[in-house]
Amino acid sequence: MFKRLGSLRQWGHVFQRIIPLLRSSRVPLGEKLLFIVPALVYWIAPDLMPLMPIDDIAVTLLLMNWFTERAERKYGA
Repeated sequence: MFKRLGSLRQWGHVFQRIIPLLRSSRVPLGEKLLFIVPALVYWIAPDLMPLMPIDDIAVTLLLMNWFTERAERKYGA
């Protein structure tokens, strides 16, 4: 998994698929919220998680990758 995170091909795929997956009617709202809520919380209130000194963008990218893989695997969207 970590080897793929460094792959430009993987990130190109994630960036191409994230918006269509978020707009897809095949992916339930609850699944979309599993990506959106943690990302927004981390962007708005990163001080709530003082033990995780990870940049906001890095957390968002990891969440994007996770959501894309999960949605494509579960819903084939």
